[in-house]
Amino acid sequence: MEIILREDVQHLGKAGAVVKVKDGYARNYLLPQGLAYPATEANKKKITFEAERIAKQRAAEKAAAEGDAGQIAAVQLTFPVKVGEEDKLYGSVTAGDIQRKLEERGIHVEKRQVDLPEPIRALGEFRVGIKLHPDVRPEITVTVVKE
Repeated sequence: MEIILREDVQHLGKAGAVVKVKDGYARNYLLPQGLAYPATEANKKKITFEAERIAKQRAAEKAAAEGDAGQIAAVQLTFPVKVGEEDKLYGSVTAGDIQRKLEERGIHVEKRQVDLPEPIRALGEFRVGIKLHPDVRPEITVTVVKE
């Protein structure tokens, strides 16, 4: 079945793309979730107008994210932690800890937006990315020091 994607679908395509998928996948998932339209002539015309609207919306989101990125890039967080022998940390600094410190400073981000592949388990200075938008990813400085 040929469909027109309304939104980006991972491993399938971007919004506005005409793709061919199995009938069951289209009927049971893509169409009920509102992710796609059947590929008819009327829907092809409709999707061109919708694509323009989505492009404007994404441009506005990116502009807002770039404005926030300037504020976030200047942030430096310091975490005093307890350490044992040989400067080994008791516990670690996680994405949740970073998110809470940012909230205290009035910067609202979600925990999943903090790009920390694994918790910080050592003393020192680290660069941590914040995913505000797919194209905008400012980095903050996280310093872990002895308590």
